[in-house]
Amino acid sequence: MAKAREVFVCQSCGALSPKWQGQCPTCGEWNTLAAEARSGGARGPAHRAAHAEPVTLDAESLAEQPRYTTGSAELDRVLGGGLVAGSVSLIGGDPGIGKSTLMLQAAAALSRAGAVLYASGEESLKQVALRARRLGLGQASVRLATLTQLEEVVASAQDLKAQVLVIDSIQTMHSERVEAAPGAVSQLRECTAELVRFAKSSGTAVLLVGHVTKEGQIAGPRVLEHMVDTVLYFESDTGSRFRVLRSVKNRFGAAHEIGVFAMAEQGLREVANPSAIFLSRHAEPVSGSIVTVMREGTRSLLIEVQVLADASLGGNPRRVAVGIDGNRLNMLLAVAHRHGHLALGSQDVFANVVGGVRLGETAGDLAIVLAARSSLEDVAVSPALIAFGEIGLAGEVRPVPFGEERLREAAKHGFRTAVVPEANVPRRALEGMSVVGVRRLEEAFKAV
Repeated sequence: MAKAREVFVCQSCGALSPKWQGQCPTCGEWNTLAAEARSGGARGPAHRAAHAEPVTLDAESLAEQPRYTTGSAELDRVLGGGLVAGSVSLIGGDPGIGKSTLMLQAAAALSRAGAVLYASGEESLKQVALRARRLGLGQASVRLATLTQLEEVVASAQDLKAQVLVIDSIQTMHSERVEAAPGAVSQLRECTAELVRFAKSSGTAVLLVGHVTKEGQIAGPRVLEHMVDTVLYFESDTGSRFRVLRSVKNRFGAAHEIGVFAMAEQGLREVANPSAIFLSRHAEPVSGSIVTVMREGTRSLLIEVQVLADASLGGNPRRVAVGIDGNRLNMLLAVAHRHGHLALGSQDVFANVVGGVRLGETAGDLAIVLAARSSLEDVAVSPALIAFGEIGLAGEVRPVPFGEERLREAAKHGFRTAVVPEANVPRRALEGMSVVGVRRLEEAFKAV
């Protein structure tokens, strides 16, 4: 019998070390090395592994895999058009954000087309059944099982010939081949690898629910995200009933796609028009507020950017940015002062994106600067106007990708005037919208 040897595994990155150290030599984290027993001994005689014959790209066996609809257009959008047979998807999020609710709703919809196994390692059958009845899913033909041993889960899915397997959660699973507690790095790695092998060989689509750390990352080594096909994150602001599902990685669709849901008594309800969440229609025009169009995956979203400029009472003016990169805000204010003669040196400047969304692209530069001037001069901008474009250090207004798609989304919501980079002006005029192209920041100020 092979003698077990002790190795030390980093609980952060999964690196191995023959002896304990205070700091992981691979990732640099402190006090993350934990002892685990590994079977050792001499290896058996070498043998030639079975292999498949190479095929051409146009082979019939390489045809596109079928997709299953999850019953939610927003979830299907984030997955790239539906759940792919034989795929492995990992979804993470804060406790109580709605991961299990979303998976149960998807499982109920998927069970109409084939067998679905829901393996819960955190809740009892009664708890899952109570949630299903609360969501109005008591009549769904989903097979439930409270299993935590991976081999039993896979065997049950094989016996059932499950089309979809839901694991809630991967941190509760353990394999008998690994001598470590559930949730340990080695257990997570081995269980995920086994589920990937099962999904690829059987064609069963696997959905994994994962815990997240205090930094918001899925708990366990980052190698988990490389092993699976799709990585989704559930995001929400404290106290908000809206949830944003974002794809960080997707082998079957566009990455950084988002789906928007609202938490209600009957579970998660999809939001068909997310732009309405981030727009606050004022009773009358107000200064310091401008609407811009940001791009998330394949979706254009209208968001409201607000800037407040107020006389500073101290010696050092404050610069506060919420939903906007603080360094980017400082740079834009410097460009506006140099090339737009916008004197904000003695002003406290507060910038905010309505709705708690984060503006992570440069397309909002022009809207931020225009909102800053509107607040400084206390002159309201027309509520039917939008603006987008990147601003360079020389004061030029540069084009942004998907300009025409952004304009169409704005026109659909009733906006009638757009100030955009000259290169983003469409060749054909948009019905009901006047598009003004600008090349310099000064031209944008005159246009508004």
